[in-house]
Amino acid sequence: MAKYIDDNEFYYEIILSKGRGKLTKKSESMMIKIGEEMIRKFERRFKTPDDKYDCMQQGILMMFQNWQGFNEKKYSSAFPYFSEICKRGIAGGLNLIYQKTK
Repeated sequence: MAKYIDDNEFYYEIILSKGRGKLTKKSESMMIKIGEEMIRKFERRFKTPDDKYDCMQQGILMMFQNWQGFNEKKYSSAFPYFSEICKRGIAGGLNLIYQKTK
C-alpha cells in the first residue's frame, strides 16, 4: 500500500464524507496527495511541465467527481479505488493533450 497515505484513515474520511454529503478537508488533501504521487509514474511521458500539471489536475478532478461512487460495503480499502480513478484521469489527460485515438 501507499506509504504517503494511511489507508485506514483515508477510508474513514471517505465514509465520513459520504455521511455528510461533501468531502472533508482532510479527504480532499489526501486525494490531492494521491494525484501528486501518482503523476510520478507518468513522468517521462510529458513534453512540458505544463502538460504534467494539466494531467495531474485531470486525475484529481476525476477523483473529486467520482468519490461518491466508492462502495464501502463492497470494499474495505479506499486507496485502490481512488488511485485507479486518478491513474485513468491522468491517462485520459495525456490522450487529450497528445491527441491519441483508439
